[in-house]
Amino acid sequence: MISIALAGKPNAGKSTFYKAATMADVDVANYPFTTIDANRGVSHVRTECPCLERDERCGDDNCRGGKRYVPVELLDVAGLVPGAHEGRGLGNQFLDELTNADAIVNVVDASGGTNEEGEPVEIGSYDPVDEVDFIEEEMDQWLTGIIDRNWESVERKSRSPDFDIDDALADMLTGFGATEADVAASLRELDYPADPIQWTDDHREALARDVRARTKPIILVANKADVAPPENIERLRETGKPVIPATAEGELALRQAEQAGVVDYDPGDDDFEVVGDLSDEQEAGLEKIREVMAEWGGTGVQAAMNAAVYDLLDRITAYPVQNETKWTDAKGNVLPDAFLLPRGSTPVDLAHAVHSDIGEGYLHAVNAKTNRDISDDYELEEGDVIKIVSTAS
Repeated sequence: MISIALAGKPNAGKSTFYKAATMADVDVANYPFTTIDANRGVSHVRTECPCLERDERCGDDNCRGGKRYVPVELLDVAGLVPGAHEGRGLGNQFLDELTNADAIVNVVDASGGTNEEGEPVEIGSYDPVDEVDFIEEEMDQWLTGIIDRNWESVERKSRSPDFDIDDALADMLTGFGATEADVAASLRELDYPADPIQWTDDHREALARDVRARTKPIILVANKADVAPPENIERLRETGKPVIPATAEGELALRQAEQAGVVDYDPGDDDFEVVGDLSDEQEAGLEKIREVMAEWGGTGVQAAMNAAVYDLLDRITAYPVQNETKWTDAKGNVLPDAFLLPRGSTPVDLAHAVHSDIGEGYLHAVNAKTNRDISDDYELEEGDVIKIVSTAS
């Protein structure tokens, strides 16, 4: 399962975002370090379900009238303060938790209502632009420190006649989530001495920054957009970073109202319908959320999850089935499974994602939408429905 981590300074709204995106029971409070131990739960990305191309909807628990919700892991850890890579606050614990994340959602307090330590201040008095590069810098410096501390082992290996720097660095960085391909791509971008003994601090830092950018891409969530000065959102966007304005509190309120049966709302919608009785206070609160959604096209929570997976990680959704005519599994369930695969994946890759045995026994595949055999190197597209024929089927 793809893993997305929520990062940011304390009190920026990460735990509220996490609770809204997972509906898990976590502490949400207006003080720094609400989160001590990492919260790990299941959220979803939203896409169009292929069942929209058929006469009937698939009826899957994760499909709401053709809106398909594909599960991903969401991680919420302690907030960072400046100097986290040196161990300040809960920095080392936080950064260690990020090693297995595929992408980072940097939750920024766009209202400027908390300072760099996460302490409440007057709204608009702190510049949220200061948080844009904060997480990136802390992660880069932390990884630089790991490389520095392990560099002696690379130097020792370099004395061997069959030394290969790609292999040596891949061995060191696999714990950070870097593959051999990531390391090789980074080295192609860098100018460095052939002899590791000749590497300087600048060489190692350049390697750390490039590897981090490849393996832990970051998207910004301008949270508390409902109370943020408009110029703050605009200035965050002017940084050139991908920015999603959001109200995590608004999303949480809508999901709780939907569970209570008073609104009709699907995560990611740009509006909602009141279907139950509300007090005047509740109605006023929901109308405020509706205004924010109209301005930004939704609450931003689902948009941020989608952007992290489909844009940053460039994933597509593929649906394996056993019956290419009815699009069902062996039990008759329509489109029971959805897999998030890297763009460029093939039917063989999908087979391995379903199960290693299915992949090992792969014979051929059928595009269920066209009912035609497809080649082993066919590049899967978003929404493809694929029958895999395997000796292990």
